[in-house]
Amino acid sequence: MNQLLSIEELSAKDLERLLDSAEYLKRQRGRDGQTLAGQTWALIFTKSSTRTRVSFEVGIRELGGFPMFLSGNDIQLGRGEPIKDTARVLGRMVHGAIIRTFAQQDVVDFAEFSGIPTINALTDDEHPCQILADLLTIREKLGTWEGKKVAFIGDGFSNMTISWMWAAKRLGFELAVASPVSCQPPADFLAKLDAANVTITTDPAAAAKGADVVNTDVWLSMGQEGQKEKELEFAGFQVNSELLAHAAPGHIVLHCLPAYRGKEISEEVLELHAGTIFQQAENRLHAQKAVLVAIARKS
Repeated sequence: MNQLLSIEELSAKDLERLLDSAEYLKRQRGRDGQTLAGQTWALIFTKSSTRTRVSFEVGIRELGGFPMFLSGNDIQLGRGEPIKDTARVLGRMVHGAIIRTFAQQDVVDFAEFSGIPTINALTDDEHPCQILADLLTIREKLGTWEGKKVAFIGDGFSNMTISWMWAAKRLGFELAVASPVSCQPPADFLAKLDAANVTITTDPAAAAKGADVVNTDVWLSMGQEGQKEKELEFAGFQVNSELLAHAAPGHIVLHCLPAYRGKEISEEVLELHAGTIFQQAENRLHAQKAVLVAIARKS
């Protein structure tokens, strides 16, 4: 493994190995070794961040490396330099790059033209690091995802749901996505996915019925905040106590954060499940360290 651009490109074995490594690194925290000793990794963020930036900076340092944070305003990308030119420059100076941006193609192009390990820290199309953290949380809380049902309530074609659908395809658990019609995956994507264990519905209660995991995210992704008409379409898609009455006994609730309490999730439910949700946030650190270690060993 020399890059992580999407969940789609990973196999079930890849996912399982990364999660095994994340579990080990979490247990061994403070005794990590110096896997990235002498290496400088660029964090190129054109989207703001709390969990992603902090977890990657801490993770790189704990593995002995040096993180270099570069916002869109810090480098010439902010003035219109093509991503392939930025990639060619940084590829001669740093050992790897972690990119949080809008277009998936920018991450793909950076990996191609830089020639260095590249990690997708979020694009409009996928959020692979978050899904790894979520799967780690499911394993910790429920023991396994095998034979489990995961419900995702919210935008059915966001970076989170796209990554969740590929994870379900690879690992075989049942995934039910509930979203308004206008936010559901298009037919061509579902044909490409070709996963009988993934169902799409407009009924949140049907998706949550018997679910072992109920997952949600903000209704409007970063950059969509002004689309009030779209937000109105999500009336009835809140994760609240009434919806969770349909879930399986012993279910868990996930939210990748930040959360807008009273919108996609109620205050009551978030606080009731805060232990799991903030464990999920912490697991970004351990999952991403596993990715960094896998790449370092391959390089």
